[in-house]
Amino acid sequence: MEVLVTGAGGFIGYHCCEKLLARGDRVVGVDNLNDYYSVALKERRLSELRRFGDRFRFLHADLADSAFASKAGEIYDRIIHLGAQAGVRYSIENPDAYLRSNLMGHLNILELARRRGSSHLVYASSSSVYGGNQSLPFRVEDRADHPLSLYAATKRADELMSESYAHLYRLPQTGLRFFTVYGPWGRPDMAVWRFTEAVLTGKPIQLFGQGRMRRDFTYIDDVVDGVMAALDDPPLDDGEEKAGGSRSPHRLYNIGNNRSEELERLIELLEQACGRPALRQLLPMQPGDVTETYADITAIQTELGFKPKTSIDEGIPRFVEWFLSFKKP
Repeated sequence: MEVLVTGAGGFIGYHCCEKLLARGDRVVGVDNLNDYYSVALKERRLSELRRFGDRFRFLHADLADSAFASKAGEIYDRIIHLGAQAGVRYSIENPDAYLRSNLMGHLNILELARRRGSSHLVYASSSSVYGGNQSLPFRVEDRADHPLSLYAATKRADELMSESYAHLYRLPQTGLRFFTVYGPWGRPDMAVWRFTEAVLTGKPIQLFGQGRMRRDFTYIDDVVDGVMAALDDPPLDDGEEKAGGSRSPHRLYNIGNNRSEELERLIELLEQACGRPALRQLLPMQPGDVTETYADITAIQTELGFKPKTSIDEGIPRFVEWFLSFKKP
């Protein structure tokens, strides 16, 4: 099978490409390699994928470019669309980047999938779409129309655009709402990376919300297992109601660890893995943030057999071990 993976130089994209290649698929990876965080890190991920030889091809392209579809070339059996402008807080500083990458980029992928007859489009959404929802855990049946950031609003808009394409063109799609993904080759702007770096360099960890926030931390290997399970099982166009409420061939799933962890527990594990104490700086809640995330994974568990295997007690030491190796001169 040949799979197009957007955001191939990104954290989840890299790991999905590696999984597909390891199981024998051919992959065309796309990324614009923007400088939201280290381009060198993205290049290092891509260099890891090039060890698979000609079964991996990289296309340096901007998904928001209207000419992208013509550059993308051949017909793809399936598409994993992970390319987007990430970051809740950055969306407050640079909203234009989100409208371009997350809305135009998603539309262009929908058009590519429709025109090339792809049999399944799996795309990244986010737990951020739940916004100020007070009901825990977050369920795909919950309303998601009160976003607290522009990033969240663009991800919810992507879901709605996908629903319209599933209805109009019967394009099979699966949207995945990811919950705080971490692990080797992660993103430097995410909490686990930032906290680890702070502990190792003796700098204070900035804890917003006075450190009282909780997150559903999900290890990357579990996330990739969920993506592959979804990719290999396209939704049927049978008129039955899908997860998320659609009667078109479009469903929505949460991918989380199904546990909400206190940030203090995360820091304790980092202290143990790094072998040194952490300094803590308590700060007010930042605009766009939510106090707690917690995924109800009943739908994906029941329908696809997804079951996260990695607790933070296992995942955090693994990340720190990788981080120390990655940072060696």
